Amino acid sequence: MLELSLHILDIVENSTRAGAGLVGISVEEDRAADRFRIEISDDGPGMDEETRAKAVDPFYTTRTVRRVGLGLPLFRQAAQAANGSFSIRSGARGGTTVSAEFQWSHIDRQPLGDMASTLGTLIAGNPGVDFVYTHLRDGAAYTIDTRDIRKEIGDVPLDHPDVLRIIGDDIREGLRNINADQ
Repeated sequence: MLELSLHILDIVENSTRAGAGLVGISVEEDRAADRFRIEISDDGPGMDEETRAKAVDPFYTTRTVRRVGLGLPLFRQAAQAANGSFSIRSGARGGTTVSAEFQWSHIDRQPLGDMASTLGTLIAGNPGVDFVYTHLRDGAAYTIDTRDIRKEIGDVPLDHPDVLRIIGDDIREGLRNINADQ
């Protein structure tokens, strides 16, 4: 994967397949501290200690259609290649949080990519799941929460093409307003 947004897409798809109803995606850019952090959290069933340990093994997957699971190992590798770190917190009682930190200025840090398209794809493919996306850049913040959108649009489904277009436009504008659209 050449962009971090594709890692996010893959990990969030794992969350939704596992039964998460709420997924939080947080991107934090702190150029003064030379730090770029991504955190994905969900309210899914969680993982026991053994599964969590296996989750970063590329030859382990819970899927039956293929024998490898490269999403988390590749995300961890991307973080480590950019002088960063990676962690998974989860419990058998529920919820999982995947965090990756990168050196912001590192030449090997992958670009974030198109988060508006990534979130649009996630919403279109998982209309029953709620998403909260927060992007912080040097103290400025942008947040979009599909729970708030649902309240505003009433019976119109989130995956309606007009709703998806408006969401994508809002994300692009929000990221532009905090100078995180580069």
